Amino acid sequence: MNLSDVPFNRPDAHTYGYQPRELMKEVGKVPKDIIIGIPKDKNPYEYRVPLTPQAVELLVANGLKVIIESNAGTDSNYPDDQYLKAGAIVVANAIEIYKQSHIVVKISPPDFSELELMTEKQTLLSTLNIATRSREYIASLMSKRITAVGFEFIKDDKDNYPIVRSMSEIAGSVAITIAANYLSKSLGGKGVLLGGIVGISPAEVVILGAGTTGEYAAKAAMALGAQIKVFDNSISKLHELQRSLGAPIFTSVYHPQVMEKAMRSADVIIGALSLDNSSGWFMISEEMVKTMKPGSVIVDMSVDNGACFETSELTNLGKPTFIKHGVIHYCVPNLASTVSRTASIAISNVLTPILSETGYCGGVFSEIQINHGVRAGVYIFQGILTNAIVAKKFKLPSQNIDLLMATF
Repeated sequence: MNLSDVPFNRPDAHTYGYQPRELMKEVGKVPKDIIIGIPKDKNPYEYRVPLTPQAVELLVANGLKVIIESNAGTDSNYPDDQYLKAGAIVVANAIEIYKQSHIVVKISPPDFSELELMTEKQTLLSTLNIATRSREYIASLMSKRITAVGFEFIKDDKDNYPIVRSMSEIAGSVAITIAANYLSKSLGGKGVLLGGIVGISPAEVVILGAGTTGEYAAKAAMALGAQIKVFDNSISKLHELQRSLGAPIFTSVYHPQVMEKAMRSADVIIGALSLDNSSGWFMISEEMVKTMKPGSVIVDMSVDNGACFETSELTNLGKPTFIKHGVIHYCVPNLASTVSRTASIAISNVLTPILSETGYCGGVFSEIQINHGVRAGVYIFQGILTNAIVAKKFKLPSQNIDLLMATF
């Protein structure tokens, strides 16, 4: 990578806008002691790493220090020697990471044993995975006055969620590849080719949800030649999907009779609904699953966030499937981890400008003040809960991050 080609090497007036004079004095001053730490993920089925060696090279060139636990990037095909060449310091265990780092960056949220290793006022950049967190977990972060930024809450300059979108794009594409594999007889499927061949009808794929994940699942299925049907209760999303695909497909809002008919003939059903859009949520009942053809495949990508099927049970990449009513169920929540290198690059592409900018603006506090996208990602600021969604779920008080920052 040619570092001079990277557009975020230097801050500019457009990036920072009009800021208090005292704050702007700090912009461009690289703190001498900002240390970014990357521990190896403790989840045995999480293969992604948040920063690639190329990203580390850039951060080190910009004056930041990066330490990484040995083998943290191995599952994404980034061995330790690549990080060493990029300028990182490789340490033997996570204890050193948490002890030395000002900013801890990881994919999975730290578990309770890792929370014990965190020090007062550290900054955490990771996923939150709110559906699997607890009130006690949030309280533990707050008690240490941690500043926590959730990948799923970070916004870009267009108020989109770049990490969520990237992972959704990847997951949608991967879901079709996985479904195609499980249709093969060797994996217990019907022995059907997803796209068919001349003179033979292709497989039928039903997709629940017309969001980003559903869109990319539809694109992948179409590219392989499958017949697709997409259901979503949002007419506007169905219109957007139709325009994006550039070809006429079957679309429908959820009607039980229409859905039942589609399920009886489906070879693959992809669950890609978003629980965030509660008005558009619907669940496929066990009775409807029973009507599916033996050897057909369900891939539920919402299994850890409400689930699309009554028959879904959380699985992992070690044992990803189970069979119920003759239907293969694939219910792994972190599908993007199956293509860990691609997913790691996508995440790293979002985090690297943020961390680089953090160095130039004088630290995490200043970065939160001047970068509205990062500020949107903060769910705990120095021990104070600032995210209304998290507060509502765990019945905890919260403060508005914009008002809170104004008091510091």
